[in-house]
Amino acid sequence: MRLVMKFGGASIADGEKIKWVAELINRYREHELVVVTSALKDVTDHLLERADRVADSGKLETVQELIAHLRNLHNDAADIAISDETIRDQVSDELDTRIHELEQALTGICYLGELTPRSRDYISSYGELLAAPILSGAMRSIGMPSIHLTGGEAGILTNSKHGAAKPLETTYERVCRKLVPLIAECVPVVAGFIAEEESGITTTLGRGGSDFSASLIGAAIHADEIWFWKEVSGIMTSDPKIVPDARTIPQVSYIEVMELSYFGAKVLHPRAIEPAIRHDIPVRVLNTFDPDFAGTLVVKDQEQGREVVKAVTVIEKIALINISGAGMVGTIGVAARVFGALADAGVNIIMISQGSSEANISIVVEESHLNLAMDAIGSEFRNGLVRELTTNADVCAITVVGAGMAGIPGVAARVFTAMGDNNINVIMISQGSSEHNISFVVRSEDAKKAVRALHSEFGLGHSF
Repeated sequence: MRLVMKFGGASIADGEKIKWVAELINRYREHELVVVTSALKDVTDHLLERADRVADSGKLETVQELIAHLRNLHNDAADIAISDETIRDQVSDELDTRIHELEQALTGICYLGELTPRSRDYISSYGELLAAPILSGAMRSIGMPSIHLTGGEAGILTNSKHGAAKPLETTYERVCRKLVPLIAECVPVVAGFIAEEESGITTTLGRGGSDFSASLIGAAIHADEIWFWKEVSGIMTSDPKIVPDARTIPQVSYIEVMELSYFGAKVLHPRAIEPAIRHDIPVRVLNTFDPDFAGTLVVKDQEQGREVVKAVTVIEKIALINISGAGMVGTIGVAARVFGALADAGVNIIMISQGSSEANISIVVEESHLNLAMDAIGSEFRNGLVRELTTNADVCAITVVGAGMAGIPGVAARVFTAMGDNNINVIMISQGSSEHNISFVVRSEDAKKAVRALHSEFGLGHSF
């Protein structure tokens, strides 16, 4: 069996966890394996936050503090994770080399006072570049043949859109040609999230990038399955912090997991599993710290469970914009102008609803994009076509998801009856024609109550 296993930052947060992960991988050594690793927990965010501070302040002390922190963090992890002294010394030397490279880059940014998108990619890549040698070394230390590779060395080639680069079509062939011969001899550990342009310049794959690396590699080498090892026990019926009796969903379809991810479930980013979907490769979400638990299997086919709804999610930190005006009625192109203006401003639209009278359009955006969105719409409609532009940032979006909802009458009635029974006012409703989700907006203070009510209404606390 050919497997790709990806480990997130929480799974390799320190030396003890890295040692545990190496032993976990060793359980599956009879299979052909590729391992993809994230950076140690919070390292990438820390790198970028400090790089921004270095560019703004021009203080070398900030560089020195960051370098000292990274050196201590990674050397401590290597000391604990790698028991073989010779291997530990080799890894330590490589960490020192890479940390020195990073220090030089940060010093340059300090003097220039500028952090370009290309520089951000270079700096942020070091989280994975420092993690991969430690994990590979820990595996070798317990007797598993292993090498570590950067994303570029593994064959991942992208365009030059720094911060969210897209793989070129030739990537799949390149990765296959590079990794398939290796997996017959050892376990490659690939630094996730990072890749390179044709010229060799470092790029990154954006949000969910390490998962995307694993999915891409799995598709390229024709893996039987792709396993995402995380700190949660699969994909849940809801956030257990909100719903204590939330349960793991044993199996979901690609379309369901895409809907769940888009509407607030943070386990898998929608873009991350696109290559797996395109090549019809099953995906498993497993718990690093409870590896015997079956987790969630994500497959192409939709499985009809006892209930038509699989999960309830909530999106926080959003804002509602209402656009209205009598002049909008019957005027061609109003919606196109709204969406075009928001796209030009770089505003991500989460939900849309339009009244049949055409006199009102409601849009949900990320709260951080609210001012950008208002400025863009106001600028686009200076002619008075839009008479009123109002906002509400004290809202959350609730979504019920399930492929079984398609064609089943009465689901929406149950959703909104549950809201009425719990005295929850629904501000806006949006449902796609695919019928795989029903989304609506409520006041922030009602969000948790709404999630619990729907979880109970559809019996999601019971076994599937």
